[in-house]
Amino acid sequence: MGGSAGSATSRTGLVYGFVAFGLWGLLPLYWDLLRSTAPAEVLAHRMAWSLPTAVVILALFGKWSWVMPLLRDPRRLGLVLVSAALITVNWFLFIWAVANDKVIEASLGYFINPLLTIAIGVLLLREKLRPAQWVAVGIGAFAVLVMSFAYGEVPWLSLALSVSFAIYSLVKKTTGLDGLEGFSADCALQFLPAAIFVLVLMGRGDSTFASEGPLHMVLLIGTGLATALPLIFFGAAAVRIPLSTVGLLQYLAPSAMFLLGLFVFGEEMPTERWIGFGLVWLALTILTWDALRHSRKQRVAARTTVMNLPPVAEPIPADTATPGTAPATRDRTTD
Repeated sequence: MGGSAGSATSRTGLVYGFVAFGLWGLLPLYWDLLRSTAPAEVLAHRMAWSLPTAVVILALFGKWSWVMPLLRDPRRLGLVLVSAALITVNWFLFIWAVANDKVIEASLGYFINPLLTIAIGVLLLREKLRPAQWVAVGIGAFAVLVMSFAYGEVPWLSLALSVSFAIYSLVKKTTGLDGLEGFSADCALQFLPAAIFVLVLMGRGDSTFASEGPLHMVLLIGTGLATALPLIFFGAAAVRIPLSTVGLLQYLAPSAMFLLGLFVFGEEMPTERWIGFGLVWLALTILTWDALRHSRKQRVAARTTVMNLPPVAEPIPADTATPGTAPATRDRTTD
């Protein structure tokens, strides 16, 4: 029964994971519907409508206990401010990329992100890499050089997306808040400046919120839900499936972005770009293979440790012990 329940939980987690990363990968389609609105206004609405969305979700789950401890901790509040600023930059760059037909270049940033996260771990956290990880990072760095040649310049958009999200993830890890809590904290800090920006635009008559029709208005309001939904599904997946599986699923989002850029938005892919992307995919393949192999070794080592534990002695029932003597024990290995 336990194994069946565990399998069901894993299957449910996989479904949640596919939905989360699938939604993230399809976000360019949503932002493309708002192409008539300047990226800065789309970003402001995204930040402004994310807070009421987060409040509703927190109310549904009754998750408020983290709020007061956070407010009493200036250090963690400072980290939340940094994370809110970083994700704001990341969101704006991605919305701008869709509006300017650079979805493929944006997808490259999220493909690079796992490699950059490892590099940050080495540089900032003094983590040690296994040989295969060094090879993967080296290939990734070479791929950036190839892409620089392909674009005729350093792929700043890809690198900016990757760097901002990698540092954002590092800061998030330090704050100790889960997905929904961290999202809500970021939204709380983003809300006021975003709302002021939207009101200023409306006051100047430069806002598209009320001028593009009811559907456009609903789409702008829906940016909060479009931001929150993948995060909710991601949080549900993360507690049900192994971290290694989550790591594999994360490639779904940039893969979907890449395919959208290629086949839906009709962006160009010259030979040099294909070579650069091929190198990144090779690096990610090596990284994934190494992660799976390392995880398998850890599981085998854990099982070996359990099997080599000394036998546990059990007391012989009192009615079989000799009166006046201490309870004897018997070895389970002889049963």
